[in-house]
Amino acid sequence: MVRSSIQQISDTQEWDLRDLYAGFDDPQFEEDLRNLQQRASAFREQYRGNVAQLSPVQVADCLRELESIHQKSGYLYAFPALKFAADTRDSEAHQFEDKVMEALTQVDNQLLFFDLELQAIAETSFNELQQSSELKNYRHYLDRIAEVRPHTLTEEVEQTRNRDLLTGREAFVKLRSVHLGEQEYDPVTTPDGKTADTEAELSALLFHPDADTRLNAYQSVRRVLKQHNSLYGYILNAVTQDHRIESQMRSYKSTLHKQLVADEVSEPVFRAIMDGMQSRFDLFHRYYRLKGKALGQKIRICDIYAPWTTETEPPIDYQTGVTTLLEALEQFDVNYARRAEEFFLNNWVDAKVRPGKRGGAFCAYFHGKHSYLLMSYTEDYTSLFTLAHEMGHGLHFDWIDRQQSYFNSNPPLVLAEVASTFNELLLLDHLLNQAGDDAKLRRALITRQLEDQLSLLFRQSTISRLELMLHDRAEESSFDRQFVNDTWMDLYRKLCGDSVELLDEHQYDWARIGHVFFKPFYCYQYTASTLVSLACYQKYREVGKDFVPGYLELLASGSQWNQVEALRHFVDVDLEDTATIQNALEYVRGLLNQLEQTL
Repeated sequence: MVRSSIQQISDTQEWDLRDLYAGFDDPQFEEDLRNLQQRASAFREQYRGNVAQLSPVQVADCLRELESIHQKSGYLYAFPALKFAADTRDSEAHQFEDKVMEALTQVDNQLLFFDLELQAIAETSFNELQQSSELKNYRHYLDRIAEVRPHTLTEEVEQTRNRDLLTGREAFVKLRSVHLGEQEYDPVTTPDGKTADTEAELSALLFHPDADTRLNAYQSVRRVLKQHNSLYGYILNAVTQDHRIESQMRSYKSTLHKQLVADEVSEPVFRAIMDGMQSRFDLFHRYYRLKGKALGQKIRICDIYAPWTTETEPPIDYQTGVTTLLEALEQFDVNYARRAEEFFLNNWVDAKVRPGKRGGAFCAYFHGKHSYLLMSYTEDYTSLFTLAHEMGHGLHFDWIDRQQSYFNSNPPLVLAEVASTFNELLLLDHLLNQAGDDAKLRRALITRQLEDQLSLLFRQSTISRLELMLHDRAEESSFDRQFVNDTWMDLYRKLCGDSVELLDEHQYDWARIGHVFFKPFYCYQYTASTLVSLACYQKYREVGKDFVPGYLELLASGSQWNQVEALRHFVDVDLEDTATIQNALEYVRGLLNQLEQTL
């Protein structure tokens, strides 16, 4: 059972950042920043131009020094960034964040030479480094350097590229964010007299039980996107063309190839994921037909998050939510749950709802210390699942921190999302067991999970399908807003079939998707990680406790292994086998079967 010490959880629900610094006036903050700059300068002075002559032992010493510098950089960035996330009105935090970012960019540019000189070493000599026992801990790191060797530019060009991004592609990305953030929306008033006029509030109304309220909220946001459709189309084309130019500069076959190399995913795996999702649109159709039947209407695109019933779920307060989550994790593994408990006892979680707090949720990990979790807990099951998700990230990084050095501590996204989704599945099964024969609660729990999974599997892969078409078009010529609008609608018609009615305004919806601007082909990784999580959870259900040691070793492996090999080795999940994709989707079909039993 959960220990009584959980009663010590702070009622403030705010994180304590003193593990980093006591405050912006902490003299250690400025001292660490100066020291970091000095260390980077000294490292450059000692080793620049000499890397090819270093022995394996000396290279290992250099890598350890670089790890220490990067670790300290993380702490310096973390403090102002976390302070600002907790209160975006904190101008001091914003100023310190900008100051630190500028200083750390300079530090990174000072150190850029090392990897470039490693990549320039003759192939035979580099192979000897890869095989040396002194560098065993860095073998995958060196493998990754070898993989990008053909695509690396000179140090001067790389430095220029880093600087130009700030005023080039990244400036366009930021322009879209700033412009979208400054928009005003037509207010929508709910039947009970409450008015919403911000994007966040209007998006929340898509969960409202009143159909007209959902439609009005949906149209209010898309009306703004339509008004600025030309601007957002121009920005997306500019960003896409910049990726094309960079891919050509670096001798990648395409922007997709550039991103897949960074993601450590082969193109056959990517294509298998895309094809696998497209072959099972029937699961998406089946769910929304069931939902439409329950609501007595055909589901419109503005209704996909509509509640199944007008009855509200019972609230679940923070203390109860934390206890419930820890009980679910304890059934999996007691040590896993005990480590999760430390996050609450040590105030590493900021869950309080307050003005000025950054929206959404995240887990921020800092090697050599621990993770901090941010969310706004609103005493409902959605918040509880968000807490479970972010705690999965926190626990994943905790296991990494126990075994890996800095350069092996950042798993690719496919692996990085496994523990978070796995945690949600553990919580879902625990809550379903608690619900017993309560059909209404079981339906509420299952539908929430199904809608999350359908979004991650089918919507996210549809976004990447849009990107495929945009980047393919960019290889031939530029594109305009109408090309994006038409392509997006065609893809969604295929996804929705006759189960969901598309509104005309949906053609502008792509502009809300930050990832198509921030980083190409980011979204398919959500699909891939969900498939892997479902595959892992099925294995756990099949073999029980015998699954736990291998799973925890998978988490602890960080980025020390190629992720496809790690999945095969630790948990017997083969992402290169198309059967893995289809078997994972059987879990979704099983949830649909359970849902039908509650109707």
